[in-house]
Amino acid sequence: MTELTFNKTQLPFQHWLPGLLLTASIAAAAAWLANQPWLSGIGLGALTLAIMLGIVVGNSIYSPLATHCDAGVALAKQKLLRLGIILFGFRITLQQITDVGVSGIVIDALTLSSTFFITCLLGRRLLKLDRDTVWLIGAGSSICGAAAVLATEPVIKAAPSKVAVAVATVVLFGTLAIFIYPLLWPLAHALFPTLSLTQFGIFTGSTIHEVAQVVAAGHALGPDAENSAVIAKMLRVMMLAPFLLCLGGVLRRQQRGTQTQGPVTFPWFALLFVLVAVFNSLHILPAYAVTALNQLANLLLAMAMAALGLTTRFSALRNAGIKPLLLGAMVFSWLIVGGGGINLLAQHFMG
Repeated sequence: MTELTFNKTQLPFQHWLPGLLLTASIAAAAAWLANQPWLSGIGLGALTLAIMLGIVVGNSIYSPLATHCDAGVALAKQKLLRLGIILFGFRITLQQITDVGVSGIVIDALTLSSTFFITCLLGRRLLKLDRDTVWLIGAGSSICGAAAVLATEPVIKAAPSKVAVAVATVVLFGTLAIFIYPLLWPLAHALFPTLSLTQFGIFTGSTIHEVAQVVAAGHALGPDAENSAVIAKMLRVMMLAPFLLCLGGVLRRQQRGTQTQGPVTFPWFALLFVLVAVFNSLHILPAYAVTALNQLANLLLAMAMAALGLTTRFSALRNAGIKPLLLGAMVFSWLIVGGGGINLLAQHFMG
């Protein structure tokens, strides 16, 4: 009886190994595909491809493997996800703030907060979507696409199907942005002749969903736009941790005195994410070590995406209906129009 209890409560490593190997294989395939010119040119990064491959495998050949792989897949989707988000902090240094100035920080903060608020307003009041789907789409649209959706999931404890719907939504409209934003530059410059490519790059980084998509759109505009876009985007990514802390606080207030829901888990991984970014700003580690840690973060996040895809069923996506896509389209429109207005006002008054 003791042996049986031990096996149920403390799974030995061999129980995790098959699922971890499967998610790692999918992540490796996604990384290889992401480096192919015909895919990297349209901004399909490893995280996006990992969930797409995971969904394909999960809805085809995974069923007979589930008994052996479920434990490792769950580990990748939960624990490895948090570790990957923490290590994501090694992409950011506090010194990057000075490169775009106070106006860039203000633009990112206003764009993030207004986008999340408008997503909640439209999703809940107009489209009558459930709270978790709206919050996940809002997080992905406001901050950093699929990575933000994955980071928000353990805070609000959303169902895998809702996470997959949110990821698909933000990936779709973020990919469209890669093609639309370079076409917007001539129009924006004609309307505002004093607008520089550097300023348009900040607009790009503060409004496009994914880091890879920002890089692709900025590259199409030129090096000045690309550099400012990436810096603005990384500052926006840096706001993920305080966003999650605030979201956890909102949940605690909502559930105060409620007997039907459990306590909200404090997102410690978000706090560690900030501490890692601060540590990275000190430049203590050599460049090769930071590069290795970034690659490890990419692998862990891709494995988490693969695990999410493996546990997502097409039937759940179909059941979500057209409303999440409508919400994504409306938020995307806001990011272009409203985000553009925020950029113009901030740059006008703050320089």
